[in-house]
Amino acid sequence: MKTQKSFACVIGACLVWAAGSVHAQSALAAIACDGTPAAGTVNVPDDADLWAAPAGYYSGVSGTGSKLKQTLGAAMTNGHIQRSYGDFRYASPFFDADPNVPGRILLVYNRSSVSGNWDSGSTWNREHVWPQSRQPGSVSNSSRGHLGDPHALRPANPSINSSRGNKPFGFGNTTGNFGSQGSYYFPGDRDKGDIARSLFYSATRYASSGLVLTNNFPSGNQMGSLDAAMEWHFLDTPDEFERRRNHVIYSQADNPSYYTRNRNAFVDMPGAAWSVYVDDLNDSRLWVGSGPASDGSSSVDLCVRAIGEFTPPAFDVTLNRDGVDGVYYAVSSSGDAVSDQPLHNGFTGAFPIGNASSRTIRVGIDPSVVDGPGIYSGSVTVDNLDMTTGFGAGRGGNDGDDVIGVSFESLTPSLASLAPEAQVTTLDVDADLLTLGDTAEIEIPIYALDAGFPAAPVVSLVGLAGSSGIVDVVLPSTAILPGGSANLVVEVTPNEAGPLVIFVTLGTADDPTIMGAMDRGTLALTITAPVRDTRDLNGDGTVDAVDLATLLEILDVNDPFSDLSGDGAFDVFDVLAYLAQEGVQGG
Repeated sequence: MKTQKSFACVIGACLVWAAGSVHAQSALAAIACDGTPAAGTVNVPDDADLWAAPAGYYSGVSGTGSKLKQTLGAAMTNGHIQRSYGDFRYASPFFDADPNVPGRILLVYNRSSVSGNWDSGSTWNREHVWPQSRQPGSVSNSSRGHLGDPHALRPANPSINSSRGNKPFGFGNTTGNFGSQGSYYFPGDRDKGDIARSLFYSATRYASSGLVLTNNFPSGNQMGSLDAAMEWHFLDTPDEFERRRNHVIYSQADNPSYYTRNRNAFVDMPGAAWSVYVDDLNDSRLWVGSGPASDGSSSVDLCVRAIGEFTPPAFDVTLNRDGVDGVYYAVSSSGDAVSDQPLHNGFTGAFPIGNASSRTIRVGIDPSVVDGPGIYSGSVTVDNLDMTTGFGAGRGGNDGDDVIGVSFESLTPSLASLAPEAQVTTLDVDADLLTLGDTAEIEIPIYALDAGFPAAPVVSLVGLAGSSGIVDVVLPSTAILPGGSANLVVEVTPNEAGPLVIFVTLGTADDPTIMGAMDRGTLALTITAPVRDTRDLNGDGTVDAVDLATLLEILDVNDPFSDLSGDGAFDVFDVLAYLAQEGVQGG
């Protein structure tokens, strides 16, 4: 790239050289960036989950369908300490505690906060989610098994409990507050998922007692409706209250008097419900980016490079769901990456039963780990938690993980300099002797100072002035590697003898493609050089008779070759022929 102007004028900004940034670690040069940063940063949820299942609790769980149901039942049965129906009078304040008001509990259906003290059922009584009339046996305070299982019991307002009676739950598309729906009962939006998972627990843990979920109006030990419960399971995912309740029922540490050492697997492993209670053909597929891969997996790489003290920006990434079956998913982070999606008990959220849909995940780099210039990276993984395998490749339990790679490079500027060790912004250059009319190249190194994770500087020509003549300014054609240099070339063709002075001004800036890029000042070069006329043979700065005498001394009058004009005599014509032969310019 060249700029050619007369020395007699001042040249404005003519060149912009975008050399690009060079990574301090060459391995990162292959990172492919995609996407546009979103406004703001990531509001990182607290992923510390106090209510997660202990390691190994579900180690024996495997298979799909009936086998999955059997192994889940075994996990919930092994080590189970049965508590009585009477125990619930004093245990509910542990299980159902109002998180905001000590000593109070939250009731089912209306979520009212009342005193947890047992007053013989005046303030609250004990609701069998699976009505006692629809299960074997009759209840008393000494009853154990399913009749006394706290996973199947909830504290309730006495009048609401009475109005519900032994009605089955139904109508999956119902929304709003609790209440009767003809011969069925709707538990309300706040509890419909909790009720569904309680029913799943009962029909799995106590399958041997004949508890069965049905879509018909139930009879005997049946309960329903299964379809409604499945819809609610995906619409109302386990919240903090439900997850805490599940853990406190299990935990001796949190509940030393009434712990059971068993858990509701459908709170801990909500992705199992479809396989156990629908079929092995869940058609869900999740992906991020513009479209799913054939095996259901997908990936997106997002990165930002910034100069200076910047909080890592966030990216909004669309999570898509294909298919119409409900599906739970988990969003987990590794390395320095974070997302705004909390991970609780191994799950994050769910897509309800229905048409394909999507939602936004915000991802980025955890700001707390950015403590200076460097490269910060990690990944956010979306996992389809469905456990079915029968639909085929890329669906349900065969849906591959979707990975969002996130990288943030916090860079420091590599300042352009006219010296290698410290920044020098002005330099006087004494060039060698130049010849009038001849083109000469003057090379001047431009250095990029190494700063640790530096961004290479961009150099441009912003000014050129000086003596008359013709000049081409050739900027470096490749990036100046931090810690290295590249030559600036000034091509000069002088048209006047005597001292030559050239003023070159270079603009320096950060790579404009990097966030926070700034101008970094100018470099000023003053180039001086003597210019000689080839006719000034004695070098006194003028062309005169002395130069002619010098020429005559050079020529040998006795040398026949001195008759340069070929006219048989040594005379002025030979001098003119000599000047022409040597390419001497007249003046």
